[in-house]
Amino acid sequence: MKTDIFVKGVGALPSKPHDKPSHLLAYDAILRCLEDADMSMNDVDAIVVSNLEWFYSSEKQRHMASQLSSTLKTHIPIIRLPLACSGGGAALWTANRLLQNDNFNNVIALGVEKLMESTFNSEKILDEFMMAFEPRWEQSEGIIAPCSSALVADAYLRKFPDTTMDDLALIAFKNHSNGFLNPYSAFYKKKVTLEDIKNSPIICSPLRRYDCSFSCDGAAACLLTKDKTDIKLIASSLTSDSLAVFERPNPTQWDATVVASKEAYKEAGLEPWDIDFIEIHDAFTIVELISYEDLGLVKKGEGAKLIRDGTVNIDGKLPMNASGGLKAKGHPVSATGLNQVFEIVKQMRGLCDDRQLSKVNIGLAHNIGGAGGNVTCNIFKKVGG
Repeated sequence: MKTDIFVKGVGALPSKPHDKPSHLLAYDAILRCLEDADMSMNDVDAIVVSNLEWFYSSEKQRHMASQLSSTLKTHIPIIRLPLACSGGGAALWTANRLLQNDNFNNVIALGVEKLMESTFNSEKILDEFMMAFEPRWEQSEGIIAPCSSALVADAYLRKFPDTTMDDLALIAFKNHSNGFLNPYSAFYKKKVTLEDIKNSPIICSPLRRYDCSFSCDGAAACLLTKDKTDIKLIASSLTSDSLAVFERPNPTQWDATVVASKEAYKEAGLEPWDIDFIEIHDAFTIVELISYEDLGLVKKGEGAKLIRDGTVNIDGKLPMNASGGLKAKGHPVSATGLNQVFEIVKQMRGLCDDRQLSKVNIGLAHNIGGAGGNVTCNIFKKVGG
């Protein structure tokens, strides 16, 4: 029999350069999470941490779990899992599975990444990110994330010519408009106009600079519990797919999102349009667009309708990325999925000020690893204390 799981507390750091090393960013996120939950480390039974422990980083440390044990002065189980950009969502999925065991009552899901340091330049970051792609064909051709998503965008725009780059620009504009209002966003109070987006330089044709999210430092944590609170985790799914997009029958559909969302809807007893708002994985604008379709909100080829008519705007029927998303808030890789959860919980508790949504009973966090190689869907419901 499935055990009901609730959210007790959340904590996150702003997406920006931080002077502290990874384990201290993790410590700060955990501390904020425990303060939000009004609990101490003595109440925590286990931690699941997602972190990629970059080879080129100056930290020279590949044992994050033990390092956290030292920092937190605890001997509880600490599990590290690296799952590329979907690591945060996967940490939450794993924490939920641990809580189905009688031995655990409170488990922290944590994501942390340190990318913005003097020894970690763009070339080294590209080398690291390339390792998330197929090694024989893609890496040898220099296929990295922007290239992979550009190929998907090109295939989509050819297959569905009614969709244009102007539609992708509207997605970027929406997310930057939301990020402008979010104190945790790297683009907080930094105005980006639609003209700026459309006139930005080509990064990898057809994608422009503002079609791409950016990597940054970050950490976020969520404490899941068996004790009833105001927010319940009503579904949690994780699905994997082939490493390379070219291995899949349809590059314009990421099946891992299709399968993960269907599993989550079934577990929650919901249909796609029962969701009130979504934090969607917009590593690139084309990824957000095809995710509208893969999440079952519209038919294939019709995703542009949702951005054209304002359905996914902050004041629309189904708001997407009220936080600004990866595009404007920033993409701290392993922390991203839990940044999404942080936003959902804050929205449900009415703590988002200028970007506060009007309907926040059910929220979905959609987190992708690589080019659709791993996907998690976590659905939360506001239930009252």
